[in-house]
Amino acid sequence: MYVERASRLAGAVVWTNTPQPGAGPGRVLPDGCMDLLWHEGRLLVAGPDTHAQRTDGSGGSWAGVRFFPGTAPTFLGLPAYEVRDRRVELADLWPAARVRLLTARVDAASGPARGLEELALALAADADPPDPLLRRIVTALDAGRPVAATAEELGLGARQLHRRALTAFGYGPKTLARVLRLQRALALARSGMPLAGTAVAAGYADQPHLAREVRDLTGATPAGLLGGG
Repeated sequence: MYVERASRLAGAVVWTNTPQPGAGPGRVLPDGCMDLLWHEGRLLVAGPDTHAQRTDGSGGSWAGVRFFPGTAPTFLGLPAYEVRDRRVELADLWPAARVRLLTARVDAASGPARGLEELALALAADADPPDPLLRRIVTALDAGRPVAATAEELGLGARQLHRRALTAFGYGPKTLARVLRLQRALALARSGMPLAGTAVAAGYADQPHLAREVRDLTGATPAGLLGGG
């Protein structure tokens, strides 16, 4: 069973996922975010995804902190593109001794989700604040603004915007815009809006365009995702 709540770290979400007996395969959909994960006593980093990651529905409980898009590289000290479409042991990114101490700290908390949240808060406190321009990029693209218009409004050249996006989000602004549009569409569809209306409201040309994008990014049809397939 998947459960999430807002974190005390601004913009972040704390979540847990405990597979239920008989649960089948699932999908983790791209959302523009990076996560700090705990699984069976190990700390991992989930990079930003360009496509859905398949899960087999087994393997024990997970906990995570999902950071607001673009903020995790500042807190973790690495560019997002280095872990794009990957799940990486934190010990492969940081000194093993430090990771052992952090793992023990999470394990000593009242639960791994609480321990991860405390760790995320500590990492954020020790790091410089994320560049506020990154949130403006996310806000503009999530509102459906074209990439070129977003760059112009923020006073950036196209190459500057691409470099910043690659470091902060793991991919260029066009891919980020597609991922954010996908999430907008799914939220609208899950609220009960018909797919034809969802396509228009989310910024797709039409319903077939929505279906193509959903399949390309997730490997499933809109109906399959909404039905849990």
